[in-house]
Amino acid sequence: MKPEKIKGLFESERRDVRVSVSGWVRTRRDSKEFSFLEINDGSCQANLQIIADATLPNYVECVQKLYPGASVCVTGMLRQSQGAKQSLELQAETIQMLGASDPLSYPLGKQRIGFERLRELPHLRVRTNSFAAVARLRSALAFAVHQFFQSRGFVYVHTPIITSSDCEGAGEMFQVTTLNLSEPLPRDGKGVDYRQDFFGARASLTVSGQLEGETYACGLGDIYTFGPTFRAENSNTRRHLSEFWMIEPEMAFADLEDDQQLAEDFLHEMFSAALKRCPDELAFFDKRVLPGVLARLEKLAASPFVRMTYTDAVEQLEKSGHDFEFKPFWGMDLQSEHERFLTEQICNGPVIVTNYPESIKAFYMRRNDDGKTVAAMDVLLPEVGEIIGGSQREERLDVLENVLCEKGLDPARYSDYLDLRRYGTVPHAGFGLGFERLVQICSGMHNIRDVIAYPRAPGLIR
Repeated sequence: MKPEKIKGLFESERRDVRVSVSGWVRTRRDSKEFSFLEINDGSCQANLQIIADATLPNYVECVQKLYPGASVCVTGMLRQSQGAKQSLELQAETIQMLGASDPLSYPLGKQRIGFERLRELPHLRVRTNSFAAVARLRSALAFAVHQFFQSRGFVYVHTPIITSSDCEGAGEMFQVTTLNLSEPLPRDGKGVDYRQDFFGARASLTVSGQLEGETYACGLGDIYTFGPTFRAENSNTRRHLSEFWMIEPEMAFADLEDDQQLAEDFLHEMFSAALKRCPDELAFFDKRVLPGVLARLEKLAASPFVRMTYTDAVEQLEKSGHDFEFKPFWGMDLQSEHERFLTEQICNGPVIVTNYPESIKAFYMRRNDDGKTVAAMDVLLPEVGEIIGGSQREERLDVLENVLCEKGLDPARYSDYLDLRRYGTVPHAGFGLGFERLVQICSGMHNIRDVIAYPRAPGLIR
């Protein structure tokens, strides 16, 4: 029979009943007459204390060989604990060792281990308090993402991972090929002859599901994607991953104002969901990872988002008199220091900056009538900077064709995308949010590599 979850035992009011639980041993303390075991099954932050009497028939050969990391199945009486540190304890009647653990080689002992060392142990680090809490928070937020969009009538669309389109136009894509790289590559006079490759054309891993998402929005109305994306950007920082998950809603018959409102509503809902569903995990993060993260999350969940244009934002930065490392000027891409100054010093809360210079934004963003800016937005948070980037899309065929040529992109590669403008074009808008950034904000984890199970980054594959 499948054992009960430790979380369920703590949440129930049952006492003096016989139950079975399984988990991994965190600690064992021995006395003359009994041993205390702390076990955890991953269902919650708390460990369950097991009292194992020395009279158990396998006490010597089993219980006293239960070292940290060993797995056990325990049956016994659940009762109110007499100790001050826990509310429940289990008086063991039977203890079965499912898997032993070598105390000399097991790397997760009682001593505290740094996150950098734990990144070298991705297969074991989820057994620690920090990474188990991150995993549960991540799961709760992922569920909340689907609930938010489904409750608003959005259709969930699975966009392709392998693509021939570069959504961002930056060229930082991982190539996918079945050509034999140990032999000379076939050539056609212009370079590699991809007609002989698996797909008959150059293919890459997607950097975004937006372009395909737009096609479905222009037939279904409101859609969202939530899946893995890839960037071959050689950024070895605490804020970048080569493989991450993106949330990308797209709305037909919508403009930039609708996009801003959706983004604000979405973030409010995500922060509220984290507070509601993961109180123990957030309390742990607040105590052990980043003191103050809980208060920050509570404030973000209740804060209105200030809205300002890029031009106004630059003016505010210029007249602030602050000694920035990068002097602000109109036309520049705002740096993290500028984004944080806007949110922390000028507005004291989240900010949505709109209408950026067209020269620093992607080809698909709608050109504004001023001829200088596009209908783009970035959502900025205190202590974090940018969390969401979005825009109203360019729905005018002639304008979009001209922009593609200006950016040096081949319109033939975007023929499907252009067809949306040929046949029943509509105003539409959407945004993208890196899911790991959201988990990082809610948990307070310093490095983004610590909020995904198996991080991928330059030189890091396992």
